[in-house]
This record gives sequence, structure tokens and C-alpha cells, in this order.
Amino acid sequence: MFDKALFRLPNIKNMMMVLAGNSFLQAICIVGQALSLSRVVTTLWSGYPLKQTLFTLIIFCLFFVIHHFIDALRDKQLITYARENAEQIREAFLEKVFEIGPVSIQKNGTGNIVTMAMEGIDHVEDYIKLMLSKVMDLLIIPLVILGVTFYFSFICGLILLFTFPLIILFMIILGQAAKSKANQQYKSFQQLSNHFTDSIRGLRTLKQLGISKAYEKSIFTTSERFRKATMSTLKVAMTSSFALDFFSTLSIAILAVYLGFQLLNGHLLLFPSLSILILAPDYFLPIRQFGSDYHATLNGKNAYHSIQEILDMPTEVLGEIPLDSWNNQSTLVLQDVTLGYDHQPILEHVNIEVKGYQKIGIVGLSGAGKSTLIQMLSGFLNPLQGKISINQQLCPNFKQSNWQNQLSYIPQKPYIFQGTLKDNITFYTPNAEDEIIQEAIRLVGLDELVQRLPDGIETIIGEGGRALSGGQAQRIALARAFLDQKRHILLFDEPTSHLDIETELALKEKMIPIMENHLVFFATHRLHWLKQMDKIIVLKNGQIIEYGTLEELLQKKGELYRLVREVRDK
Repeated sequence: MFDKALFRLPNIKNMMMVLAGNSFLQAICIVGQALSLSRVVTTLWSGYPLKQTLFTLIIFCLFFVIHHFIDALRDKQLITYARENAEQIREAFLEKVFEIGPVSIQKNGTGNIVTMAMEGIDHVEDYIKLMLSKVMDLLIIPLVILGVTFYFSFICGLILLFTFPLIILFMIILGQAAKSKANQQYKSFQQLSNHFTDSIRGLRTLKQLGISKAYEKSIFTTSERFRKATMSTLKVAMTSSFALDFFSTLSIAILAVYLGFQLLNGHLLLFPSLSILILAPDYFLPIRQFGSDYHATLNGKNAYHSIQEILDMPTEVLGEIPLDSWNNQSTLVLQDVTLGYDHQPILEHVNIEVKGYQKIGIVGLSGAGKSTLIQMLSGFLNPLQGKISINQQLCPNFKQSNWQNQLSYIPQKPYIFQGTLKDNITFYTPNAEDEIIQEAIRLVGLDELVQRLPDGIETIIGEGGRALSGGQAQRIALARAFLDQKRHILLFDEPTSHLDIETELALKEKMIPIMENHLVFFATHRLHWLKQMDKIIVLKNGQIIEYGTLEELLQKKGELYRLVREVRDK
């Protein structure tokens, strides 16, 4: 019933104690309302004037107001607690995603990770908010009402006592069925998210290969599977809700019939009989609310477990190696390094020597290993073998905070979140001064966009806001890198591959000045960038086959020379 995983939340025990106190006070108010209302009705039924019931009516109103005040206070506390924990879970989740890197993300599915980070956290927030309050109400309120009922009538107390477990048993049976259906639904949703995301990312390739129609049918099939799983879950949930309402209503009806016969036979007075009858619906109300909300929180529970699986993923614990900030005298040496995934080598015998501020181009055909090399340099992929030396210090890999804190990574499609243009630009430097922000906007060529926006840099962009082109998104990423002057290492993973040549050349003029006084690794298949590179790494068949300046490699008339000739012939 109560998920043990919730005990991992911070301050959960204190929150449970507060909720237990709230539920107990609510139970007292419910009993007070019932007894005062019964007393008013009994007094009027006995023929007394309305004036004699005013004090009791005031007591009833007082209990009523206190009851709803406590309810509102509890909801406010739960909303705050659930929101704070959801934010902490989101921060921990994103930190873990960055820690484990893109390799592990690909195993779980990009769409699945994005869904958990966006919608999954919201489901978890609802799950925490609803589950904690309903569980406390279920544990305390029926017990208090049952004690009052036993005080008035032992038989009525037995009726309530024996019908309650039957309802719980039936709820467990249907709940297990609903849980199984919800698990199937969540898995279908994960598959749909991954499938849809992969299809969108590869839409251009699918069109070029002429198989976009086939993938259209595949997406339809996956979405139909998700729709059927959702409808199946809703059927079980509706059946469960109907069963809970039916059995609780039937129990109250049995109780009412028994009380009626007791009144007719003179074995019970009107006041206790009416009090029991008024309290009976509130006795079953917590379990009915728990049953209905249980189905509503299943998605949150599944999302919470999926997020915990990511958070519990083991990460290699390495001793931190003290590294100075990269400067013009710093050195980086890779000796016979082998890279790969799941112990399968992709790049072998990587040997590179870099000193100071240089621009290193990385070229090669698709699948040659350009992104693999960038992932190793960013610390997301550990080498299978070889030696890494930074400033004459041996490092097992690049997963060192002193190294990663100096990096700025610019991918093909930078992430633009929903928020103002200013917030997106100052993502890494939220305390940047306005003059420096304006200088960054001018330097990367965003000033024309800012002038066209209705609210300037305060305009909302991203999801649900102003849409941006690929070139504009890249300019924002460049502005982020420009603002963070403490990072002297830039990693570019084919940042212009999805842009048309006109946009790329316009953006190139803005990117070159930002690369100055930085160590730059620039993976690309657009060969016109090579003139701006100090050294060039040529990859082929999983190896570095050439490394040197552009002039040196062209004079050798090797692989780079052949690639340049092929491009010119086209």
C-alpha cells in the first residue's frame, strides 16, 4: 500500500508526524460535527425551540471551520513539501544524467530520459502529494470513528470493523490488476517516447532513404499499443472505483437497516443512532479516496521507481587529481589510447600531443569515431586502455571535476529551455552583468533577433514560446561559452552539420573570435573549417591515420588530400 521508496525522501518522518497530527485533528472535527449535528436534530425532534440549539449550532460551525482550515493547511504543507522534493529529485536526476554521460542515456533511450525529466518529475510530485495525505487519513480517521461507534453500539462497531477489511481485500485484488496494467502502460509510453524521438531526429535520413512512410506506420503501431494499454488501465480503474463505492454504500445501508430496527425496538436512542449513521460515510471516505487516487498515482509511482533506477546506477569512483586551469603552457598527451563501448573498441591506438591554446580539427567519414573521441575528452567515456597525461600528471580518464569544470560543450543542437532569451544565454553565468551580456549578444550576432523580439532579451523562447532556427540556437550556445570566461576548453561536436551553408558561413564569422585563447577540439565533416585549425586529426577505420597541420597533411597527399579532392570534384 505505502511504497517504502518514499522513506528515502528527506524529512519524510517529520512530515509523516505532522500529517498524522493533522489527520487526528480532522478525525476529532468530523466526530464533533457529527455529534453536534445529531444533538441539534435530536433537540428539534424532541420539540424544543430553535433557540436551545444555537450553542450547539455554533459548536458545529466551529468544528466545520476548523476541519476545513486544517485541510487547507495540510494541502499547503503537502504542496510545498512535494514541490521541494520534486525539485531536489530533478536536480539529482539531471546531475546523475550528466555524470553517467550520453553512453548510458542511449541505453535507456533519449526519449525515455527526457520524459522522466519533464513529465515524470511532475507525476512524482503528484504522487508524493496525494499518497502521503491519503495514507495518513486511511490509518487514523477510520480508527477514531470506529472507537466512537463502539462506544455507542458494539454491534454497529462490529459491522464497520468486518466490512472494512473486505473492502481493502477487494481493493488489493483490483489494485494489483491496475498496477500490472499501469506498468504495461508506462512501458508502452517509454517505447513511444524513444521511438518518436529517434524518428524525429532521423527524419531527414529517413526521407533521403525513402522509408519515412514505413516509419510512419511504425509510430502509428506504437501509439496504438499505448492507447490500448491506457484504455485497459482505465477499465480496471473504473471497475475498482465502482466496487469501492458499491461495497461502502452497501455497508452503510446494512448499518442503516440495523439502526432502524434498533430504534423501533427501543434498544437505541435517536442521538447515538443518528451519530453513527452520520459518521458511517466518513468512516469509508478515506479508503474510497485512497482507492480513486491510487490509480491516479500509479504513473507517479512508476516514474519514481524509474528515476530511482537511474539515480542508483553505479558510477566509477575515482580519486580527484589536482589540475591547474588550462593555459598557454599546459600540455595534453594521449598515448596508445583505445576507446569503445561495452569493451568493444571503436578507436584504437590514439596518440595525440597538444600544448597551450590550439584549435584541433577532427575529420573523418560518418562512423569514423569523431563523436567517440569528443565523448572521451568530455569525460563521458572512459578509455579501455592507454595513458592520459595532463600537465605531466597521469589521469585514468577525463572524468575529473578539475578538467570538466573547464569545458564548454557545444553539440549539433543545443538545448533551449522554456524561459527568457536572457536566461538561456546566462544559463552558466546567471550573475553576468548586462553590459557583458549585450557584448555577447553583439559578438555572436543575436542583436538583430533581439531587436525583432517584442520584449527584447526578456522574450520567452523555447517550448511554448518564440521558436528559434538552428542557427539562432547555436548563437545562444556560443554566447553561453563567451560569457563563461573561466572555461578555456571548447568541444564542438559537428555544431553546424544541420545548418545550410549560408547560415553556417555567417555563424563561422562569429565562432572564430570565440575560439581564440582556448583549447578547441572541433569535430566536423565540413572541410572548409580546416583552414582555421592549427592541427588536424584524420580518422578512418577506427584509427588516427593522420595528424598534423593542414599544409603538412596536404603535402603528404594522403587521406585528407583525398577527402579534399572528393569535395572539390563534387
